[in-house]
Amino acid sequence: MPIKKATIQRPALPRFEDAEGLGPQDAEFVRDLIAVLKKHGNIDRFGLCLLHDHFPLEVDEVLVETNDPQARTLNTRVEKADRTRHIKPSQWRFLPDVRHARAAAFEGQPYQAILQCDVVSLCPGRER
Repeated sequence: MPIKKATIQRPALPRFEDAEGLGPQDAEFVRDLIAVLKKHGNIDRFGLCLLHDHFPLEVDEVLVETNDPQARTLNTRVEKADRTRHIKPSQWRFLPDVRHARAAAFEGQPYQAILQCDVVSLCPGRER
C-alpha cells in the first residue's frame, strides 16, 4: 500500500519535542506583541500558542477540540473538514506569504485556522 503524503501547503512545523517555547530572549517580542494587541483592543481576546505538529494532516482534515466540563477534560481529534460539526476556530497560524490549502475559504487572509471548537460538546465559554 502506498504511503499517503501530507498535502497541506505550508512550511513544516517542528515536532512538539523539538519546538522551542518562550524564553527570556523573547521578552522584547512579547512586549511588542502586547502593544499591538492593546492598540487594536485585543489584549483579552488573543494570546500565544506553541506551533508544533504531532502528525501530518491532509488538506481535507481539521483538528477539533471537545471538552467535558464535569470531568474537566479537553480532547483533540482529527476529523474530515466537510463532515465535522465544528463551527468556531479557536487557534490560527499566521501565513503572511504562503498559499495554503484552504486559501479560498479565507479570501486572502494571512492566517489559517489550525484548531476548531466543537460547540456541540461545549466549547470553552459556552453554557449548557
